[in-house]
Amino acid sequence: MILQLKEVNGMEEGERTALLAIAMNLVIFGIKYVSASATGSIALKAEAFHTLADFVASLTVFTGLKIAKRKTKSFPYGLYKIENLMSVIISLVILYTGYEIILDVINTDLTELRNSGFAIFSLLIATFLTFWFSNYERKIGHKINSPILLADSSHIRIDVLSNLIVLLVVVASLFGFHFDKIAALIVVIFIVKTGIQILMDGIRVLLDASVDYETLSKVEKIILDTPQIIKLKTLTGRNSGRYKFIEADIVLKTHNLDRAHFIAERVERITKEEIKNIDQVQIHYEPLQKEEIIYVLPLTEDKTSISPHFGEAPCFMLVTFKSGTETASKTEILTNPYANIQKGKGILAAELIVKNMVDFVLVKNGFESKGPHYVFSDANIELV
Repeated sequence: MILQLKEVNGMEEGERTALLAIAMNLVIFGIKYVSASATGSIALKAEAFHTLADFVASLTVFTGLKIAKRKTKSFPYGLYKIENLMSVIISLVILYTGYEIILDVINTDLTELRNSGFAIFSLLIATFLTFWFSNYERKIGHKINSPILLADSSHIRIDVLSNLIVLLVVVASLFGFHFDKIAALIVVIFIVKTGIQILMDGIRVLLDASVDYETLSKVEKIILDTPQIIKLKTLTGRNSGRYKFIEADIVLKTHNLDRAHFIAERVERITKEEIKNIDQVQIHYEPLQKEEIIYVLPLTEDKTSISPHFGEAPCFMLVTFKSGTETASKTEILTNPYANIQKGKGILAAELIVKNMVDFVLVKNGFESKGPHYVFSDANIELV
């Protein structure tokens, strides 16, 4: 329930951010358009229509956030990829903006700028608002792991650079230097670079590219740190919007279906707790098929009898039987490196035994309700 509430709050925060972006872009467009009309600057006019494209993109962001959280009978896994689809649409808007600016540069004659002071003041305000909001939207995007907000913040961040370039051009015009068309072309370079990056990121998710290596490594560690899991056969994952879907095939040291189901649910729960934005974890499990049964006995120093103290035993004897036979096929002596430590020797020794794929532990004195007992119980090892 706590995880669900966090997700709902995250979505609401994303929607509020998208609405703020719509309002912000509309205000900045008005400022730039008025300034472009007053000065006759091609670069400033291009910037105004670039911001208008931002306004359209922000509307797309809001629509994507509203639709992405819905689940229907036709889409039981949710519409999370709507966010990535919208990110692709935003990238196309960005690239089209660059095309429009190039057309303006080609088709518009260079003229001397008017009202440069007014343009400088307007650009300073627009640059400040753009820089502040880009950082704010990026922060929220990382917080709720929203690809669509991160894409939009990258889009808006272009405006900070392009605003500064246009600002320098306007200042230079006061000293008789006219770089209006050159500035417009520089803006196009920033636009195309960002547009292609967002386009590629969106397409990767739409084509079910694997989740990042760091996420898979964390999931792998969670699985392999579970004592009952003997082997991780396969581990895959994919992104869908801001969410991740994980699937794993494991081998368990148990033939009890209830126990196996409990272990799988535990892995799923821990994974969702430790890694953010996991929507589903699917664990496919199968029992370990063993051809050998291994017994272990804690031995005394002279190795002639069973030690009365499991954790203090200097060594352990591992005795292996082929399934269905009563004659040992192999014996092995395992040194106990924890016999002389002050605390936790029993638990550490039990964990050592678990790593050796033991099935039964023969002890002289039982230790129910103690640390080693719980270690063996979790690993489905029987005490005799």
